[in-house]
Amino acid sequence: MTRRWIYKHQVLINVMLKVRKVDPLNPDNSIIKEASNYIRNGYLVAFPTETVYGLGADTFNGEACLKIFRAKGRPPDNPLIVHISDINELDKVAIDIPEIIFPAIRKAWPGPLTLILPKSPDVPKEVTGGRNTVAVRSPAHPVALALIKSSGTPIAAPSANKSGRPSPTLAEHIIEDYANDDVEMILLDAGPTFFGVESTIIDVTRNPPVLLRPGPFTIEELKSLFNVDIVVPEFARGLGEADTALAPGMRYRHYAPHTRLIIVECNDHDSLIKLLHDTLIDYLNKKLKVALLITKETANQLMKYPEINELPIIILGYRENTYTIAASLFDSLRNLDKINVDIGIAEGIEERGIGLAIMNRLRKASGFSIVKCKV
Repeated sequence: MTRRWIYKHQVLINVMLKVRKVDPLNPDNSIIKEASNYIRNGYLVAFPTETVYGLGADTFNGEACLKIFRAKGRPPDNPLIVHISDINELDKVAIDIPEIIFPAIRKAWPGPLTLILPKSPDVPKEVTGGRNTVAVRSPAHPVALALIKSSGTPIAAPSANKSGRPSPTLAEHIIEDYANDDVEMILLDAGPTFFGVESTIIDVTRNPPVLLRPGPFTIEELKSLFNVDIVVPEFARGLGEADTALAPGMRYRHYAPHTRLIIVECNDHDSLIKLLHDTLIDYLNKKLKVALLITKETANQLMKYPEINELPIIILGYRENTYTIAASLFDSLRNLDKINVDIGIAEGIEERGIGLAIMNRLRKASGFSIVKCKV
């Protein structure tokens, strides 16, 4: 095959990656139909959800799902999430569904909540990493729902980034990752995603249910939805890896920029400011180029140190509104790789609400390289 290349978004890309702009609220039916034909014919489609962009294939086509693993460089035992358009499709992919979930998903779906359930025999092993459970959710994005409905099949999809890289919250992130690949796919560009971190994953095959990956649905909301306590293992906080990957994000390096990343964590903001400054001086004394990934409030306080004014600073969002941090997190990690530094020093935040999901991603992105205040 003769390769042809075009410039798009300042990146040289192979024309096998077809980019289609769509309105996020009212997607063009002809574009959705084109993408759904790709799904039905065993090809890949990158599509937006309310969390991040996914890379999808027909759930019941094992060979098509293998293309996802090959394109991403994803370990074969790292399962995919099955996306359905509504609750009535659940029994196509899961069996022996516990009654506890139905009141919860009637409130939470469509939405960023993924459940681990016993899998249907019809779901191929490629989707589940060879396990007898399946991860399922219904995404709250008009483009994703239209694609699933038009395809006439549940769509299996992990995040659309290359394996280990920060998840894509913009179509440009996917173009960056697949610029030089011969991967035949359609990318539905609907602009930025809303939440910016992947869905909450909870294992409801266990009693009490276990949080496998924190996300937009917080622990407090989960307890209210399921009316039971939720177990939160250390790996869900981003403190180490799980022994097995029952769901995406539990094992292997995730969310990581190419640039070395360190997380600085303290219980109070004043101590955090001091430790950030001390850590920064440490690396500057080693003649390393350093960038800071910090909130607006922290940046304002650090400006009293003259050396800060000479550094590249990536603003993560606002400490007082952690959803702004979540929405910009993966874009910030990708931007770190674009500013030519040796190391990024990122600010840790409180594990409250969506802060737990943010810290899970940051700790994993750093390879668990954490500097903490002395107690």
